[in-house]
Amino acid sequence: MSDEVSAYQWPEARWRERVGKVRAGRRLCPPWPGGARAALALSFDCDHETFELGTGRSAIGRLAWGEYGRRAGVPRILRTLARHDAKATFFTPAVSALIDPEEPRRIVAEGHEIGVHGWIHEANGTLSPDDEEEALARARDALEEITGQRPVGHRAAHWDLSDDTIRLVAEAGFLYDSSMMADDDPYEPIVDGNPTGLVELPVDWNRDDAVYLLYNRIPPTRPTLTPDQVADIFLSELDGARDEGGLCQIVMHPFVSGYRSRIGLLDRLLAHARSCGDVWIATHAEIAQHCAQELT
Repeated sequence: MSDEVSAYQWPEARWRERVGKVRAGRRLCPPWPGGARAALALSFDCDHETFELGTGRSAIGRLAWGEYGRRAGVPRILRTLARHDAKATFFTPAVSALIDPEEPRRIVAEGHEIGVHGWIHEANGTLSPDDEEEALARARDALEEITGQRPVGHRAAHWDLSDDTIRLVAEAGFLYDSSMMADDDPYEPIVDGNPTGLVELPVDWNRDDAVYLLYNRIPPTRPTLTPDQVADIFLSELDGARDEGGLCQIVMHPFVSGYRSRIGLLDRLLAHARSCGDVWIATHAEIAQHCAQELT
């Protein structure tokens, strides 16, 4: 029998300490530029081969699946973004960039942003604080050397946050994080009661294509919706952001939504945003920089 005390027996100090480790501080949602009613932040997690490698495995078929995202998915995404004159953020594990440095260079050359997404798509919760700090710095330095631009944004692989992740991201001088889920709109994370100075651009499974469209054997997951049904969800999220004057943040994966039958999901979302005429489509860095004025 485990010596661990059941949660219902925790003293108040224990559960308050856990809940207070990282909290959402003030909402950072100033009026959007140009009188826009909402901001749309599109992100693409370029896990590619590291979706497999980051788990410590290297099955040939799964590596090829990741390579599909690189060879077919990203080019389709870039063409779609260009057709709608839209800029986006590509969160990239450093190893993904090192496998094919021309991909992040092309992304940056076309006016998009590269953000840190781990060294090899590792789970932060499995690392010691020292190792996590080293991986964060090493990944950032590698992406800067490849692209010539120093990343200002961070997204934890798997959205897996250790007790130290947000503190380390803030101490490393990042502008923003995009791994947490405490709001729809940007906010400042608070660590152990202390403001971090970071802008959080929150994610959510509801706005992630993999929840609906990912096929995986281990763990077993199967697509649950069609691309058109997922598009309807994303469009509803955008319309809701317009109603409330907030942020619509979307997460997509080149090896999930980059297929011929699925790229229309992105096309529909962008066409709708442009037809509204009042949506500011920008990179995560641009949105975070705009929101950061609320911190001063």
